[in-house]
Amino acid sequence: MVQRLIRTNPTTVLDIGCGWGELMLRVLTAAPQATGLGMDLNTEDLARARDNAETRGLTQRAEFIEESATGTSRGPADLVLCNGASQALTTTEPPHHTAEALRELRRLVTDNGRVLLGEGFWQRPPTPTELSGMWPQAAASDHHDLATLLDLAVAAGFRPEWTETANSDEWEEFESAYQADTEVWLAGHPDHPLATETRERLDRHRAQWMTYRGVLGIAYLTLVPAL
Repeated sequence: MVQRLIRTNPTTVLDIGCGWGELMLRVLTAAPQATGLGMDLNTEDLARARDNAETRGLTQRAEFIEESATGTSRGPADLVLCNGASQALTTTEPPHHTAEALRELRRLVTDNGRVLLGEGFWQRPPTPTELSGMWPQAAASDHHDLATLLDLAVAAGFRPEWTETANSDEWEEFESAYQADTEVWLAGHPDHPLATETRERLDRHRAQWMTYRGVLGIAYLTLVPAL
């Protein structure tokens, strides 16, 4: 994926909802001519992203800022990454938020650039029982199916260069890594003052994951601006 994203020789990379900045840092490692800006509102994730950049010797080319992406003027960039963070681009409620986010991504990318959008989609329609076990106020309108997602990208001014989806192994690696450090900490500190609330949070997230597993998918769309 990274090699495909750098074929156009990007010099500027913008990462919306960057989290730990892993993908952007991989891009910068593979594209030594590029600089990157990661945006997020989670201070802990940003701190980890900065540590990751320092570990890889990328502090001179990677900047991470605590800032809202809604209406941002940080673009346009040659490569825009938005991996599971389209909600950061708009205040529009589902089901129209995806179309609005795609229009924002078109605004934020240069005409000859690329966008990588990682977006959830329903692999099949969720049942009411399944929805009740997912995130708070989960609704069938929260996501589209894959075909509709691609149609929305085209309507927003893109052509889909590449479409791929995460397989079950990738999902499990992502979800496990998300909680692994905290699970290990909890196992060794069962009587810590924060143990009870930590246990409840971990158990709640795992239950949600087990509910949307096999129902919610993740698509990675490499999008080319249509001129």
